[in-house]
Amino acid sequence: MMTTGDNDPAPLNILVVDDEANIRKTLAVCLESRGHRVTAVSNVLDARTEVDRQAFELVFVDLRLGTENGLDLIPVLLGLCPWLKVVVITAYASVGTAVQAMRLGATDYIPKPFTPEQVGLAVERVVNIRSMEQRIATLKEDLQRLHPDVSFTSHHPGMQRAVELAKQVAPSEAVVLLRGPSGTGKTVLARAIHAWSRRADKPLGIISCPTLSPELLESELFGHVKGAFTGALRDNPGRVAACEGGTLFLDEIGDLPLSIQAKLLRFIQDREYERVGDQQTRRADVRIITATNTDLQKAVAKGGFREDLYYRLNVIQIVLPPLADRPDDVESLANNMLAFFGAQNHKAFGGFSGEAMKALRGYSWPGNIRELRNVVERAAILCPSERVGLDLLPDSIVAQPYPVQLGDPLSLETIEENHIRRVIASTKSLQEAADILGIDQATLWRKRKHYGV
Repeated sequence: MMTTGDNDPAPLNILVVDDEANIRKTLAVCLESRGHRVTAVSNVLDARTEVDRQAFELVFVDLRLGTENGLDLIPVLLGLCPWLKVVVITAYASVGTAVQAMRLGATDYIPKPFTPEQVGLAVERVVNIRSMEQRIATLKEDLQRLHPDVSFTSHHPGMQRAVELAKQVAPSEAVVLLRGPSGTGKTVLARAIHAWSRRADKPLGIISCPTLSPELLESELFGHVKGAFTGALRDNPGRVAACEGGTLFLDEIGDLPLSIQAKLLRFIQDREYERVGDQQTRRADVRIITATNTDLQKAVAKGGFREDLYYRLNVIQIVLPPLADRPDDVESLANNMLAFFGAQNHKAFGGFSGEAMKALRGYSWPGNIRELRNVVERAAILCPSERVGLDLLPDSIVAQPYPVQLGDPLSLETIEENHIRRVIASTKSLQEAADILGIDQATLWRKRKHYGV
């Protein structure tokens, strides 16, 4: 029997299709008593309408629906919702119909009259199958990425605050906005928030907004129907539907076209949307996490981002500091990555030489953790010995005129030069660097010329 305690899986959204009112009522009561959400209909047409309108995870289908055959409904439902699990129920059980149901895509088959225990076991099997499918999907994704695990243990107060805040908001339903330069680990933190949430056993979808055209981005997000545009050869349910009960992470949300911003705002507020080329309004229970490396407030002021959407996204803002501000973290991250890439290349490393680590700690890391990963992977591949030396680091790191840190026995001029170099390396424009340094652009230009930056 299934319960709904704190450690139990999240409730399912279940559709019951049976032409007998008593059976519909019995199943609804049985399933709702276990914490599940139930919609009950009596015929094929209503079943299709409900699956069009909302996302289900499990359907109980009667084999005989008046003059209609429940088996004919199975491929239709799976065509509309490929991840759906179907349990066939019938008073006319036989080996032949059971085999036919399984061939058509049914997950399970229970005869009438059935007991609450049989229903509970059928649901439990579906929950286990879905959980296994999710774990397999996650493992496949991890294998495709082949990224070393990024530790959230940090010596930097800003990073410590970011991780602590992420853990605090993860169990809630709040929309989260992650801010920070490109490569600081926003996607990794979004994955962690999902893993720490009550939605962890449900799907996590990731969309990178700049990588798709506005037309394809809307289709990827909300789905489309066959024939909605050239090349739409079949229905696409979209990521929102695929993430039912889970989390959708929108990376670089600042690049979301204005034409889609209104639709995203509506979905966040009302949980309603339409597929491209379809007037049918659908609903979905999906948590939204977004990330950006730009200043959305400036984008709002320039008319490139909706103000109302910005305020809906900015419920909880978590800022990730650049890697250049975290030299102690650079050391621990680099060592973890070296161990990972060493194992991947069948090598055992003893770490970095003192000179190599000093260079890594002092580098400005304009590409942040992503750049560090590439540097360490290259060194692990090329290193012939147990320790990675300075000669295996890129010239851009070795040739830098620092590393230095505050408190080192250095002149103010040397400290100023290094600070200016780091700020310029971590900003997109001279004006932004000048604003951070608190000087005008002409002064910054003279100092660059003086220091040869």
